[in-house]
Amino acid sequence: MGFFVFLPLVLPLTAVPIARLTEQHLHPRGATRLMTVISAVMAVCSVLCLGLIGVVGTAQIPGNPLPDSWSDPEVRAALPYHETVGTAAMWLLALVAFACARTTVRHLRVRSRARRALSGLPAGPGESSDLAVLPDHSPYAYALPGSPGRVVVSTGMLAGLAADEREALLAHERAHLRHRHHRYLLTTQLAACVNPFLRPLQNAVAYSAERWADEESAQAVGDRRITARAVARAALVSHAAPAPGFAAFATPATAAGPVPRRVAALLGPVPTSRNWPPAKTPAGLAAMVAAIGTAASALCALNAVVALLVVLKAVTPL
Repeated sequence: MGFFVFLPLVLPLTAVPIARLTEQHLHPRGATRLMTVISAVMAVCSVLCLGLIGVVGTAQIPGNPLPDSWSDPEVRAALPYHETVGTAAMWLLALVAFACARTTVRHLRVRSRARRALSGLPAGPGESSDLAVLPDHSPYAYALPGSPGRVVVSTGMLAGLAADEREALLAHERAHLRHRHHRYLLTTQLAACVNPFLRPLQNAVAYSAERWADEESAQAVGDRRITARAVARAALVSHAAPAPGFAAFATPATAAGPVPRRVAALLGPVPTSRNWPPAKTPAGLAAMVAAIGTAASALCALNAVVALLVVLKAVTPL
């Protein structure tokens, strides 16, 4: 088992191809869910194996609070037990915990500050109570999750869009709230904190969540070209990023950035509703590789835990 306990730390590399190819053959909804599940499973397995390496490797260090059975030779033979590796694993685990805590606290703090800023702010004229229009010349729009969620948009953004484009913008942000896209974004952010190899999946989920909302917006307004035009125009007038952790309507466009890709996708045909790419395509092969990598990661972590429990039971006196 010694070598296999390290595999979950590098197996996230098997998901890199699907992060690049999934948008070509999957509906954004299915792509978002698939990559979020892969990220979450691989992150949990990485933490589990990193913890096992750490506790077993440091079991014989003086002052370690672990039970004596953890330092038994049979236990240390079941998992890598070099003290340097174990100590490094514990330090990495501490860094992972700090990064995840910082990301979570930052997310909650921004949400709390935004809600306090919006408390008592009336809804826009003629709109439902979920819309908060801020008197700000800087153009921005984002979905603020909560109970209830709110769509935050500045007067600067509304002024830069035509009436039908405003309808597309609001439908886009309400799709973010309705499908709770902030949960997918936060999950993949935390997974990337756990294992940097999962960062491509984080970026891919951020893009596919926007595409998912684009498709919902196009369906709501009944015209994909209106939504495409709204995305493009919002990107052209935007010059400030939205609050961190929130799904934004558009950010300044770059030649190869996500906005041109979103516009091109909206000007193309409606994406297929399939949740798994065809087997005989590059995306299908990439999905299979990612699925095998995820399953292998879970099996390695489960094998390490079960083997350690069996050994501990054998060496623990009755």
